[in-house]
Amino acid sequence: MINFPKIDLPQLKSKLQVKSPWDRIIISVLSLFITIPIFIILHQNLIDLEWAFNLDRVFIFIFVFAVVFFLLMYLRTIIILCVAVYLLVLFYGSVIGNYGFSEISEDYNSMIYTMSDNPYPQDIIVAKLLPFPNKSKIISAIEYQNPKVRNFAIMATSKHFKGIKGYSDYRTIIQCFAVFKEINGRWNYVNDPKEGDYIATASESLEYFSGDCDDHSILMAAAIRSIGGTPRLIHTKGHIYPEILIGSMIDLEKVNYLIKNVLFPRESYGKNLHYHIDERGQVWMNLDYTATYPGGPFMYEEILGALTLN
Repeated sequence: MINFPKIDLPQLKSKLQVKSPWDRIIISVLSLFITIPIFIILHQNLIDLEWAFNLDRVFIFIFVFAVVFFLLMYLRTIIILCVAVYLLVLFYGSVIGNYGFSEISEDYNSMIYTMSDNPYPQDIIVAKLLPFPNKSKIISAIEYQNPKVRNFAIMATSKHFKGIKGYSDYRTIIQCFAVFKEINGRWNYVNDPKEGDYIATASESLEYFSGDCDDHSILMAAAIRSIGGTPRLIHTKGHIYPEILIGSMIDLEKVNYLIKNVLFPRESYGKNLHYHIDERGQVWMNLDYTATYPGGPFMYEEILGALTLN
């Protein structure tokens, strides 16, 4: 008969709950990183009481930080272990040149910057939590600030629909449709290597206007964003395609007339516009490479994930 040593549970629990200065430092830093995006969401959604020196916002920040800090301290043993494992994963990613410390820093800074300039910052969090293949690589490849990408978009706006007048409120959308016309009129679909996905940057795709669906989506999103449009990428069954934010249903009526009667009358004759309406009632129109006009038929209806680029 084997006698196992008895475990003194109260003593073990007390050992696990021993606090050290490093515990508090790690939990404090982690609490700060979590508090900032939560505070931005509350700041954008709560009524501004207009207190002197924005004291209402200061109190909100302190309150959120305190709640997060004490919650994490209560679970500190598990949290510290998870942080240690995550740091090891990031270190490994940095060594092999994959997703590491630099990438997570850029992603976090980008998220905070985008949230601070968005009336619905919580949507940014939701978008990042949705499943999306190769998300970090795709975001990096959407080089909307690259001069080559912007110059291409400007060229497209000068080449197509430049003489359209009387629709000043929809000038940006018309110019984005010019980008769509230029890209889709030249795009040549080419498969990725058999070994796996090849994510081409927007500037790379400008060389030959060739690639698969994610390469097309990256270029379309980058060019549209470079001239002030709001694109998003949709992940569906084995496919990724771009959409553009149209606005409200009233805006959709105006854009429908523009597409059917002014911009793409031949391509859209007798056909329907295909779009999605998000949880806020905003209309997003299909710009897939398979379409000959904005709002062309979807290849697949089901949405598995969305990546919005504000």
